[in-house]
Parts: sequence; C-alpha cells; structure tokens
Amino acid sequence: MPLSRKLLIAAGVFAASMTAAALIYQSRLPAEPEPIKLSKLQTSPALKPVFGFKLHDKARDLQDFQFVDGDWKAVSLADFHGKVVLLNIWATWCSPCRAEMPTLDRLQAELGGADFEVVALSIDDGGVPVVKAFYEELGLKSLRIYVDPTVTAPVRLKVLGVPTTLLIARDGKELGRYAGPAEWDSPTFVSMVRQQLATSAKPAS
Repeated sequence: MPLSRKLLIAAGVFAASMTAAALIYQSRLPAEPEPIKLSKLQTSPALKPVFGFKLHDKARDLQDFQFVDGDWKAVSLADFHGKVVLLNIWATWCSPCRAEMPTLDRLQAELGGADFEVVALSIDDGGVPVVKAFYEELGLKSLRIYVDPTVTAPVRLKVLGVPTTLLIARDGKELGRYAGPAEWDSPTFVSMVRQQLATSAKPAS
C-alpha cells in the first residue's frame, strides 16, 4: 500500500476517534444549571450580620478617583467629604453582590441623609443602563446609582474582589473595610454607623 494512502487512512481513523471522544465527553457534562432566582439570592446562607467588620487602629488615606452618577455626571470620592460613607464596590454579575444589595438599600433608607450615604459603586462595563435595569429588577428605591465603567476604583482602593465595602469618615479617610457579602442593615452594623455619626464631627468649612 502506498505511503500516502496509509497516511490518509491513519488521519481518518484519528479524526473519527477524536470525534467519538468529544461526543462521549459532552454526554458526561452536567446539565446547564438553572438561573439563580433573586428570592434565593436574598435568603442566601452566605448573607449574615456584619460581626466581622473591624475598624482600623488608625484611619487610612484613600486616593481620590472619578466615576459617574445615574445621569452620567462626573462624581469623585472627594465630593462626599463631610459625610460618613459606606462605599460598596459591586457588580451585577456578582451573585453575592446581588444578594446584599437590598440590605444596602434598606440601610440607606434608614440612615441616609446629610450626614451619611451608602455609595453603591458598580464596576459594570455596561455602564448606567445595566445598573438602572438591575435596580428596577430588585425594586431598589433609596440607593443612588453610581458606576465606575473604567474599573478605576478597585485599583485605587486596592480591592481584590467584589463585593468589598469600606466605611469612610467625614474627612475622606478609611475607617475599616469588609470583604464579602453581608446583611448591612443588621442591628449590629446600624449601631456601629450610628456611633460613628455621633462621635465624628463635620470638618470645618
């Protein structure tokens, strides 16, 4: 048998065997998982009161950076000086983030005002429309929309993953941070914020 014909036959056998192996592998793959329902996310066992939130021994400086609000207007971290801020770095594609967002919304409804604000900063590259749709989906009413589509915040804040949440003093310095999802409207954390509001004075204008 000519060498060229042998090579053709060998190539055909190899191709057939690879196709069969691929079919077998595909048949053993798990079925496509069902989408996670929001009702399940909101009762996730990973969502727990913020017992592990610890303040730093000394407040830390933070780099200023810019992002946008729901109207695409430029905002910077420095614009919140004078308020105690809970800065939450999150994304719509992050399931733990989705689970904790209603608790952040309730915290803003309870304590938000001239002295305190929850700044939920999305790093979705889809920008404001994606976040607006998400807010409507979950029925979030009290949180304002803030988006960092250039993903500057994680770099400037040295955030390694989402969600990550920082408590920031009136003078713009970081008081503490927490990595992971949590029940932000739990009595324990609400009490911590109230105490910080009571013991911190507004910076002189």
